[in-house]
Amino acid sequence: MTAFLAGLEPRIDARHPAWLQALRHAALQWVAEHGFPTARDEAWKYTRVAPILEIPFQLAEPGPRWSAAQVEALVGDYGGPCLVFFNGYFDAGLSELDGLPPGIEVSHLAPQLLADSGALEGLFGHAFQTRPQAFTALNTALAEEGALVRIPAGTTVETPIHLVFLAAAGVAPQVMHTRVLVQMGAGSRATLVESHAGIEGEVYFSNAVSEVVLEADAALEHYKVQNESRAAFHVALLSVRQAEGSAFTGHSWALGAALARQEVRVVLEGPGAQVALNGLYLPRGVQHLDNQTTIEHLAPRCTSRELYKGVVDDRGHGVFDGRIIVRPGAMKTDASQTIKTLLLSATAQANTQPRLEILADDVKCAHGAAVGQLDEQAVFYLRSRGLPEAQARSLLTFAFVSELLERIGPAPLRAHVEQLVTAQLRGLEVAA
Repeated sequence: MTAFLAGLEPRIDARHPAWLQALRHAALQWVAEHGFPTARDEAWKYTRVAPILEIPFQLAEPGPRWSAAQVEALVGDYGGPCLVFFNGYFDAGLSELDGLPPGIEVSHLAPQLLADSGALEGLFGHAFQTRPQAFTALNTALAEEGALVRIPAGTTVETPIHLVFLAAAGVAPQVMHTRVLVQMGAGSRATLVESHAGIEGEVYFSNAVSEVVLEADAALEHYKVQNESRAAFHVALLSVRQAEGSAFTGHSWALGAALARQEVRVVLEGPGAQVALNGLYLPRGVQHLDNQTTIEHLAPRCTSRELYKGVVDDRGHGVFDGRIIVRPGAMKTDASQTIKTLLLSATAQANTQPRLEILADDVKCAHGAAVGQLDEQAVFYLRSRGLPEAQARSLLTFAFVSELLERIGPAPLRAHVEQLVTAQLRGLEVAA
């Protein structure tokens, strides 16, 4: 651990406000004292972080300039405002911020942190201070750049806001700590897309944290497409806090990285808040893709829905660990959780753990998990209609994941994700 941390000393900037300097020091000290998670930690028992800690990562430097066509080919273009980051550094030339409604703020984070006198403190430090964890602490200590999105009360953004994080590793393996801060005013509406991608074959580490706060009756549709290099590492946290009557819908697609772990924490703080989490993970080869979700019901009459699906082939390993916690006083809670995993080879692995913790009366909660293989009768039926066996299995596999693709709202995003998923499924060696 000492060797891993040696190359990650923060770049001290005396211009940062006192609260940020103190927070960075406290976060780095926490990592030094508590270390990184091991198999003894319940939430990490299926994911070993040793492959990350064994590499002497250096803080990333600006990468080579890409063309707009290269960026679009990799992450798509959804017709709205777009912020582009290379190796964690903002690229103004490829970013597009024209056409935003008045009062909306979409900007890169570095100058905002320098100018801030305390308004961002509660947002930037919340994830680390409420539930400290090694990688979140590292991000808090080292993140210098990212995106800030502020939507005023009563404002609707019609086109998706696109945040693009691209990696092009240098001579030595590099690590990027990026931060996204989103504040949604009362009654506001928006769609946000996070794209994380890199050059195939490059070794790097993307450590990302996104903080979202929804005020009363705000609604946010959040999409995350993780398509990192299959030699890279990706650890991320999405933390969401919801006030009364707000609605959050989160979509997650995990396609890339040698090892990736996406954690989603949602806290329903106000009565009548609603959350829906949808996820798809497609590990193949020796990929390890871990999904962790926690939905905490604090207030009455809140609703939560979860649907995650995994398709695992070769020696891939898919993990889902989901918790729904209903706190005392959260009466009339309506919560459900469904996880389905498809294994396409004899060596594929899946670990699924749905959990309900109910500490209140008068609630409606359910969960279910299933791990299995393709229906051989369905395969036989398609073959009897003239389809080759490989094509029949591919068709059934795509049908299994299509339910999640159909939930994507923006048509250009749906087409792009469908293209990525189709390419990934074509690479799967569907077992006979």
